[in-house]
Amino acid sequence: MATKLDGVQTGILEAPLTVERPVYNPTSEQNERLPNPGTARANLAPSLDTPEGSQAWAAAHAHQTVLEAHVNFFDHDSDGVIWPLDTYRAFRALGFNVLASTIAFIGLHAALSYVTVDGYLPDPCFRMYVRNIHKIKHGSDTGAFDNEGRFIPQKIEDFFQKYSSAPEKDSLTKADISNGLRGQRLLADLVGRFAAYAEWMAFFFIVGPKDGKLLKEDVRRLFEGRLFYEIAERNSKRAVGAEKKGE
Repeated sequence: MATKLDGVQTGILEAPLTVERPVYNPTSEQNERLPNPGTARANLAPSLDTPEGSQAWAAAHAHQTVLEAHVNFFDHDSDGVIWPLDTYRAFRALGFNVLASTIAFIGLHAALSYVTVDGYLPDPCFRMYVRNIHKIKHGSDTGAFDNEGRFIPQKIEDFFQKYSSAPEKDSLTKADISNGLRGQRLLADLVGRFAAYAEWMAFFFIVGPKDGKLLKEDVRRLFEGRLFYEIAERNSKRAVGAEKKGE
């Protein structure tokens, strides 16, 4: 007995994990909605539920890969260079307090600055360069970004198919994320495991789902970078509203 759809066998009982963690195995109809899901997209982040992605967003960032657009929020003045202060301001805008934002910018720039420089010498100001941001990719993650910074829709669909406890496979609880991180971890990859955990927990915090479930559409918009701006705008409006109430 095996998991089989449209002639593609994705699981066998003799290897229980292949049945317990089913991959995204699209039907003919789903393949028409989201063609070639395993092919990496250069500047578009689609999903089965949003097969066209965010067209306006992609058009505005047509000169960037999806990963570059993903981190564009942290490039405060859009000059292609992310300064430590840019990262601090970004975390504050996303709702993190002073301490958490300070820890974040110190840790991120200390760990990631060097891999984004063009030469062999480290940047004296610990800046990160957006043109080389694809080099920060780490292991034990979803694999949604390839090594060149393109987006692979199949990987997100796989992650939700494997680990979502929702019947519709359209959301993730903290327990689902924890199971997913355990399932994706690689041997001797402590850095990747820590980075993946920190990223998902930070994402869960900034979205702050009231029902404790992260929607797949939120995850998709996070990967393309648009969600950062939406959350910052939401926080800004809340702050203005709080100031008006205090007057």
